[in-house]
Amino acid sequence: MEPDHKQLVQLLPLLPLLSELGRTQHVTETAELLGVPQSTVSRALSRASAVVGTELLVREGRGVRLTPAARSLLPYIERALAEFQAGLDLVRSESDVVRGRIPVSFQHTFGESTLPLLISAFRSRHPGAVFTLTQGARDTCLAQLAAGESDLALTAPVAPEGRNLASALLYREPLRLVVHHTHALAGRKLASVADIRSDPFVALGPGYGMRSLTDALFREAGYRPRIAFESQDTHTVRGLVSAGLGVSILPPGGDAPGRDVSGETGNLGWVEVPLDSALAFRDVGLSWRQRNPDLEPLGVRLFRELVLTQGPELLAGLVQRRSRLPRTGHESPPRS
Repeated sequence: MEPDHKQLVQLLPLLPLLSELGRTQHVTETAELLGVPQSTVSRALSRASAVVGTELLVREGRGVRLTPAARSLLPYIERALAEFQAGLDLVRSESDVVRGRIPVSFQHTFGESTLPLLISAFRSRHPGAVFTLTQGARDTCLAQLAAGESDLALTAPVAPEGRNLASALLYREPLRLVVHHTHALAGRKLASVADIRSDPFVALGPGYGMRSLTDALFREAGYRPRIAFESQDTHTVRGLVSAGLGVSILPPGGDAPGRDVSGETGNLGWVEVPLDSALAFRDVGLSWRQRNPDLEPLGVRLFRELVLTQGPELLAGLVQRRSRLPRTGHESPPRS
C-alpha cells in the first residue's frame, strides 16, 4: 500500500470526530454528541496528529483551539463527509423505490414477454419495487396516461410526441399474414395483402394498435376486408384462424399455441407468412408524461431510464426469436 494511501485509511475513521470537534471546540461535548468516551476522543486526536505530522488542536482551559493546520484541513474534511452523505442519501432514496408503485399501461400483446422481461430486469436491481399494471387497447393506454392514471405506457405504434407527452422507440418487429395450416398460402415464402381479398378477416377491434396498422395495409392494397370476427386480444385471433374461420395479420407469434400441428390438436393450427409491404411492421415504444422532474416519482424515473437505456438490448433477442419463421416442408411457389 502506498504511504499516502495508508495515511488516508488511518484518517478516514477519524473524520467525523475531527469535524464535530472543529464545531464544538470541546472534547467532552464532542464525546457526548458522538456517544463515545472522552478518552476515545483524546486518543483519536493523538492518532490524527501523528498521521498528519503536525498538531491539530491546542488545549485552552477546558476547551480546545484549532491550530492553523487544522483550520486548513477542516474544509476538506467537511466536503469529504458531505460527498459521502450525498452518496448515502442517493443509495437510500433509490432503495425507497420499494415504497412507491410504478403504474404502467400496456397493450395485451406485451403482457406475455416484453413487459415481464423489462420488469424482471428492474426488479433484479430493486427487488421490492411494486408495479400497478393495466392492460387494454392502445387508445385506452394512452388515455390513462393522459389522465394521470398511469405514468408509463407501452404501445404500438409509438405515440407521437406532444406538448406534454414524450415517447421513444424500443424496437421494430414485422407483421405477418396468419392463415390456417391448410390454407393455400400456408406454404408461401411471401404473400401480399391482395392475396387475401376474398378471405374472411379476423381483426382486432377499433382502438387497438393492430387495427390501425391493418387498416393502413388494406388502404394501401386498395380494398376493405370482409371482417368475420373482431376480438380484443391476439390469442383469440390466432385461435379463430387456427380453426380455419378466417385469416389475420399479426405480429410474430413465437411459440404461441397452434404453431405446432399434431394429431391431438385435430385440424387446429396456424402458419405465418411474411408480407410483401413496406408497411408490414410495427414500432413498439414507451410513452410518458412530461413534467417537472422534481414531481416525478423516483421509481417511475428509474424504471423509465432502465427501459430507455437497456430495453432495446434486453429485448433484441426476444424479438429475434419471436420473429424467426419455422421451416416448412410444404412450400408452394408464389401466385403469378
